[in-house]
Amino acid sequence: MAAGFKTVEPLDYHRRFLKENCRPDGRELGEFRTTTLNIGSITTADGSALVKLGNTTIICGIKGELAAPPVDAANKGYIVPNVDLPPLCSSRFRPGPPGEQAQAASQFIADVIEKCDTKEDLCIVKGKLSWVLYCDIMCLDYDGNILDACTIALLGALKNVRLPEVHINEETDLAEVNMKQKNPLNITKHPVACSFAIFDDTIIIVDPTVEEENLSTGVITVVTDEDEKLCAVHKPGGTALSSEKLQDCISRAITRNKEVNKLLNEVLISVKPK
Repeated sequence: MAAGFKTVEPLDYHRRFLKENCRPDGRELGEFRTTTLNIGSITTADGSALVKLGNTTIICGIKGELAAPPVDAANKGYIVPNVDLPPLCSSRFRPGPPGEQAQAASQFIADVIEKCDTKEDLCIVKGKLSWVLYCDIMCLDYDGNILDACTIALLGALKNVRLPEVHINEETDLAEVNMKQKNPLNITKHPVACSFAIFDDTIIIVDPTVEEENLSTGVITVVTDEDEKLCAVHKPGGTALSSEKLQDCISRAITRNKEVNKLLNEVLISVKPK
């Protein structure tokens, strides 16, 4: 009976739960799904991470290449993200070039990367040589809230990156790579995304599933760093938010940042060589 009601009237079905301050999967309105992180999953990559946020599953692999630094930033390197939402992860996606959602997610991740403050660490010789990090982020199972999962996967993969030492030979003026000596990146900021769905213009729930996203009147993603600073707010249309509601979202995002960074540190300690 309940399954039939959910199929015929999914919004009313969700409203009955929301009135009791809970959700159909048993979570409270401000509760995230279980988050798991595994780093170093892809041995052929320079850094990688696999994240599960409930059923939503994201894998990120990073590969480094050498290139000349940007003309307008001679002391920096490049980080190039690409989010892939293949048909493998959901029937809503089709084969072919990236769709609108994948492109928007890639741009969001590129904006988050700017907050990581790592590009100067990628410069090898100012104005001459730097690293380009290609960050391929693929969704394996789509069940809502991919921006949060993509951000965690990217952070985990960046923390896992080990790049070989590179020197310029003064005689030949060519780059020489020492694969036996590899070093981690110096990541000074750890921005974390926290997404919310808005129901009936007033009720806000955190970490929406794909069903909750489809039924909501709007979604919003808040990015904060470990210093409790607001890095970005991403809101692609939908219901307007009052300043009070937005402040509530920011407060929850700050708490979420602490939770994710704690998980990240625990995983890094667990894989560190004894």
